[in-house]
Amino acid sequence: MDIKEDNESRVITPNETRLQDSVSVRTGTLWTAVTHIITGVIGAGVLSLAWATAELGWIAGPAAIFAFAGVTLLSAFLLADCYRYPDPDNGPLRLNSYTQAVKVYLGKKNEIVCGAVVYISLMGFCIAFTIVTATCIRAIIKTNCYHREGHNATCSYGDNNNNIFMLLFGLLQIFLSQIPNFHNMLWLSTIAATMSLAYSFIGIGLSLGKIIEKRTIEGSVKGTPADNRSTKVWLVFQALGNIAFSYPFSIILLEIQDRTH
Repeated sequence: MDIKEDNESRVITPNETRLQDSVSVRTGTLWTAVTHIITGVIGAGVLSLAWATAELGWIAGPAAIFAFAGVTLLSAFLLADCYRYPDPDNGPLRLNSYTQAVKVYLGKKNEIVCGAVVYISLMGFCIAFTIVTATCIRAIIKTNCYHREGHNATCSYGDNNNNIFMLLFGLLQIFLSQIPNFHNMLWLSTIAATMSLAYSFIGIGLSLGKIIEKRTIEGSVKGTPADNRSTKVWLVFQALGNIAFSYPFSIILLEIQDRTH
């Protein structure tokens, strides 16, 4: 059923969108929503937070983390209030996605613009995940080589070229995308949330181990020094980008909310 627009306001009216709820059965619970949110929040982006904090320093680093966390929290509250239309508590209409919410509240033109921004953002996340995954695969193989052959061994696996690993990861994604109802598997979200928490605690453990070993907390207020000012500016913006990359879950919040009772 096509959605028609109000000719004067160009905003979709409640009566025209009342039948647009495409989800017939919602089996999600509070725990499944928490699992999905944990998976979305504690993603691969948290692995670079230590480096970003070191680059920015002990003041700017935590401040940037809290700032981006605050923006994400505010976005989550606003999107949660937009889930039901026209009343945020009683609806009766449920909005299944971010683009549908934009279409209902702001009209078709804004939906096209915001939809393009969202998809470009998702493409950026996919590219980043592919690069990170390829780098991690190469690092794991090199680590196993060093443990097997010794630290003086020449373990070279295309140090400047991740193409083969990115290709393998892409082929795996194509295979997994063929699994029906892949997004509705509770066990998959549980495993993903467990892995997210696991490598976060592993990172904390390794950091604490280094602190105990050296008996000092390294780093500085100004951050890691660079060779020149332009390099430092580039590293600062890269650190801010890594921190922003660690908070992507608000884009999928409406989809998570739409799966609950």
